Amino acid sequence: MTLPDVLIPTYVQMLGALSAWLGKAEVQRPGGGAETLLAARLAPDMFPLSTQVRFACVQAQEGLFRLRGQAFPAYVGVLLDEGRNAAEHPGSIAEARNRIAETIAAIEVAAMDMPAVDPATPIAHALPQGMVFDLTAEQYVRDWALPQFYFHVMTAYTILRAQGVELGKADYVAHMFSYLRPGTLPSQ
Repeated sequence: MTLPDVLIPTYVQMLGALSAWLGKAEVQRPGGGAETLLAARLAPDMFPLSTQVRFACVQAQEGLFRLRGQAFPAYVGVLLDEGRNAAEHPGSIAEARNRIAETIAAIEVAAMDMPAVDPATPIAHALPQGMVFDLTAEQYVRDWALPQFYFHVMTAYTILRAQGVELGKADYVAHMFSYLRPGTLPSQ
């Protein structure tokens, strides 16, 4: 199994789940009530839901571009700026779901010609504050790319739950039902 083999399906399935959770929020809070969720936060010093969605999209794309050794395209910068400014301009649920769909499409395109990546390939991961982490590709995927992505996805899930959107474990692991052995689902 290669590093892209781990990242690509993980990104696609969890972004799909995130979009589904936002869809549930729309259904459960009709008439624009779901839009207020985009400004919700878990704590005053945390980013709102609208930022968590955008940053999950950024993290998914960042992981693949770093493994390719490529600079980020301009649209990743647009997502970052939208995320940083989402408290003032949270957008709509439809826009958030569109960003997720665009990200999934970009990941699927990248997957078509993703080169093999040697797990020992050095990656210098620089943060905007000036810190630089020297990692191997394997360390980058394990210790940064996946945890950062899941942080934003899980924070979005938690904000939705904290705001009363009815979500459960089955919503979080919806991708697992494709592996369910027939006849083993408990009856209600």
